[in-house]
Amino acid sequence: MALRTGRGQLSARRRRREARAGILFLLPDAVGLIAFVGIPMVLALIVSMFSADGFGNFRFVGMANFEHMVADDLFWRSVRVTALFVLGFVPVTFFLALGLAVLVKDKFPGVGAVRAILFLPNVLSLVVIGVLWQFMLVDKRGVLTQLGGLIGLGDVSWLGTPSLALGTLIVVSVWFTMGYQMFLFLGGLTDIPPEYLDAARIDGAGAWRRFWTVTWPLLAPTSFFVLVTSLVAAVTGVQAFDLVYVLTKGGPANATSTIVFYIYQQAFNFGDYGYAAALTAVTVIFLVIVTAVLLYVTRGGRFNADAD
Repeated sequence: MALRTGRGQLSARRRRREARAGILFLLPDAVGLIAFVGIPMVLALIVSMFSADGFGNFRFVGMANFEHMVADDLFWRSVRVTALFVLGFVPVTFFLALGLAVLVKDKFPGVGAVRAILFLPNVLSLVVIGVLWQFMLVDKRGVLTQLGGLIGLGDVSWLGTPSLALGTLIVVSVWFTMGYQMFLFLGGLTDIPPEYLDAARIDGAGAWRRFWTVTWPLLAPTSFFVLVTSLVAAVTGVQAFDLVYVLTKGGPANATSTIVFYIYQQAFNFGDYGYAAALTAVTVIFLVIVTAVLLYVTRGGRFNADAD
């Protein structure tokens, strides 16, 4: 009994030490999250109830900024542009990155170079990426514009035509992001025990059946992470602002004005910080709700796995 009690005390002390170590490891991130995310979010929510011009002039207006948002046609247009951007960007990047990860998972001559080339855009700034693509897509003189002329597309203005500008933006965003997401999927694929696939192969399962019944379920947590981060990036990330700012500045005719770019315009072009804060608050609340729904539906990426 005394020995058992001694082991129990030792186990309790060990758990307390591990708990303290866990708290110390989490503390720097927690402090950074509170200082640079939590407090600014609370301040933005407070500012959203004021009329603020950025020069120290504040006037309490209550819910007027939110009422203005409901009647603002440009706001709803930016919501529509953002929704189209999400629908074009998230699924294409997701499945393209997954397919590339499956293709480069196994070793073959030159696989390292292929992986490096696919990841290369991520080491560059999105502003640099935007400038490079601007040179290639500029009217009449751009390389891609001239190549399009050679195959009979004529003098297409990829960034100056309202019906083409958003699609062009999505293509550039997918090209920039797919390498990073490919490596996330590659990490998930590497973690799958090869014994499971060998067992399925012995049972006579073909390549598609092995992927669908073994690989895809075990890849669910990685898929959930990629899906949520892609959604957040498409709505509020650098793709939704940096590329828009460099390539189109929201044009032509507001065809590429995403919600983040619209918030930037309200704050820094028109000096309406209160309205910009209200737009930001609504966007953050929307993302929190969507993430919570995805978390509930997929059970944190475990989908059909048992709760325990």
